[in-house]
Amino acid sequence: MTKNPKRPPAGLPDEDTLIAFLREAGSAEKTDIARHFGLKGGERRMLREMIRELEEAGKLGKRGRKGFSEVGALPPVGVADVVERDMDGELYVRLVEASADAPPALLVPDNDKPGPAPGMGDRVLVKFARGEDGWEARLIKTLDAGANKVLGVIRKSNKEVRVEPVDRKSKDVLIVPHAQAEGLRDGDLVLAAIEKGDQRYGPKRGKILEKIGHEGDARAASLIAIAAHNVPMGFSEAVEKEAGDQELPSLKGREDLRDLPLITIDPADARDHDDAVYAMRDEDPKNADGWIVWVAIADVAAYVRPNTNLDREARDKGNSTYFPDRVEPMLPERLSNGLCSLRHGENRACLAVRMVFDRDGRKTGHKFVRGLMRSHAKLSYEQAQSAIDGVEKGGGADDTTGPILEAILNPLWNAYRTMLKGRLKRSPLAIESPERRISMNDQGQITSIEPRVSLEAHRLIEEMMIQANVCAAETLEQKRTPLLYRVHDAPSQEKLFNLGDFLQTIGKPWTKGEPATTKRFNKLLDETRGGDHAEVVNEVVLRSQMQAIYSAENVGHFGLNLDRYAHFTSPIRRYSDLIVHRGLIRALGLGPKGNHDGLTEREIAELPAIAEHVTMTERRSMAAERAAMDRYMAAFLQERVGATFPGRITGVTRFGLFVRLDETGADGLVPVSTLGTEYFSHDDKSHALVGERSGARWTLGRTVEVRLKEATPITGGLVFEMLSEPAPRDPDAPAPRLGQRARGPGGGGFPKRGGSRPGGPKPPKGGRPSGGLKGVRKGKRR
Repeated sequence: MTKNPKRPPAGLPDEDTLIAFLREAGSAEKTDIARHFGLKGGERRMLREMIRELEEAGKLGKRGRKGFSEVGALPPVGVADVVERDMDGELYVRLVEASADAPPALLVPDNDKPGPAPGMGDRVLVKFARGEDGWEARLIKTLDAGANKVLGVIRKSNKEVRVEPVDRKSKDVLIVPHAQAEGLRDGDLVLAAIEKGDQRYGPKRGKILEKIGHEGDARAASLIAIAAHNVPMGFSEAVEKEAGDQELPSLKGREDLRDLPLITIDPADARDHDDAVYAMRDEDPKNADGWIVWVAIADVAAYVRPNTNLDREARDKGNSTYFPDRVEPMLPERLSNGLCSLRHGENRACLAVRMVFDRDGRKTGHKFVRGLMRSHAKLSYEQAQSAIDGVEKGGGADDTTGPILEAILNPLWNAYRTMLKGRLKRSPLAIESPERRISMNDQGQITSIEPRVSLEAHRLIEEMMIQANVCAAETLEQKRTPLLYRVHDAPSQEKLFNLGDFLQTIGKPWTKGEPATTKRFNKLLDETRGGDHAEVVNEVVLRSQMQAIYSAENVGHFGLNLDRYAHFTSPIRRYSDLIVHRGLIRALGLGPKGNHDGLTEREIAELPAIAEHVTMTERRSMAAERAAMDRYMAAFLQERVGATFPGRITGVTRFGLFVRLDETGADGLVPVSTLGTEYFSHDDKSHALVGERSGARWTLGRTVEVRLKEATPITGGLVFEMLSEPAPRDPDAPAPRLGQRARGPGGGGFPKRGGSRPGGPKPPKGGRPSGGLKGVRKGKRR
């Protein structure tokens, strides 16, 4: 109870008095009611009879295990299950162990708390309150998010209905009642909950929570990834209304940048344009051969203000999530593709930075302005590069790039090549992280999977964005305004030792005691580039890195070799950047007074929690994007089962070899049980499977030929058969550090005495090696 009504005279209350008490208290158990009215002995028995009669008459309802409430009311605090999702994506909860009269309540998440938002089937602790449109449940705590849920496929038979999990690591096959599956087809994708029960053997019992789609849908992979990783979908009606009410800001409090010939350079299929660039020679005689570079970024803070519905949902999402066939945006389309997008020829609010570079590419100064701009051209990377390359290099300008080649594009490239001198001196980590692009037709069918081509245009935009991000961090530090840093810690000593162990096996020296520096890693990469071990060295160096995160405390950015760094350039798709924008607005007093769109005191206090939350949402999106790619690749290869492919061993584990195909970049497993009849030990020091009798070796990085045996789109799993022969025993190999034994057909693996804990780069999860600097869309997730 949240209230303690004044104690009445002792004695059994009448019906109206009892209901009035419960209305004020919210809910109460029989013992609490008896204590409140001072009832003893026979009066308590009479109270129990009165409550039973009121319940049968439909005037009282059960609330929780022992509580009672007026019909249609809810207690102040209670445990509830998320049971429904409406067309707008809003979630509704129902009190656990309540009678049928207990109304559903709209779940209002607490965006101040880090961690994933609740989803269908989750059990939550909430505060109930009456709202204008019905009951609301404000989240206090998620109690068992996802622990009792299975995303799976309906399999029907005359005997039973099963839900088979789409996660290849899950073994929770559920049996659901036929009555629950009446409207479902065989192959439907559903979210189901595991029913609590006493069964210890055989399939578990489950109940259907919601239908997600069908496994035969061309775009099922993205739907599965969204549901499996609990990526928020859509926007509430309140948020869509707020977005629809927004208008373009005026020039008041802004600098007029519309005559500055800023242009956007993006992927050809991009719909949201959050950055524009322009460069010109510095006319200052003190900066001979220097350059002025402008980077203008969409002023999202002008529309998404603190503590609004737009802000709360943007914070909950954390970032946009990109799939081959769709985008789950952080902001509604009215903003992300409309008012915030720097569209060609249209006035747009922006936050811009003017940077000055000397002839050696060193930044000598910068200044932020809040302005109104108009993009002078919209280019794709390929368009811009083709114009710069010219006809002699197989390119050429078109109707869009021709008129701006001399005045805009050439100065941009000349400025970049000057900035490149500073980048080379800084020597950021030069790991190559190839990406694949899935092309689809209008029906959602995959037409090709090809490597993303890395152009100089990509690197130009990336370097200009990096420098703008540095300016944001420097300015906020100078103005003593707290900020969200993008930090990337140096590799741990354990990772460096494991890297040294591996390099020893290929004859590359690596002094384990020396500190990690980007120049040291780059020297190693340069020495092996173009050789037999180039790809595997690149892979193990990548896996030796820590993952970049957001933090309210600065530790620098190891990969970029920068002392301070923040994300400023993508506020349409990253909440972290929006927080940095608000910090700049506060620190520099930008914009008209009374706008209230700068960083608030509350946000400053919450920066550590915000950093933790947006790091989590980034991980969530990366996992969902990777899972969808795996499933789309499996779908693309399903018709080629039985075909042979060249590939490379990218992971060595005690249970088999992970192989990445050259053609598509798809990852799959060669089970150890198919490698031969002898026992194979996992030598974690040299990343090899070693035959205990023959000494035959399967080593990390080796090129092989495999046959595709299985492709399962619903899980994204690929299984290969090895066609190549193992390498013979290596008499010069260092003494193996054996982990666990595994054998060929019928063998299985079992621990080997004296085997040490596996070390070195960890085996890839889900068939894909993990790394700290995974590329994404424009630029990198640096």
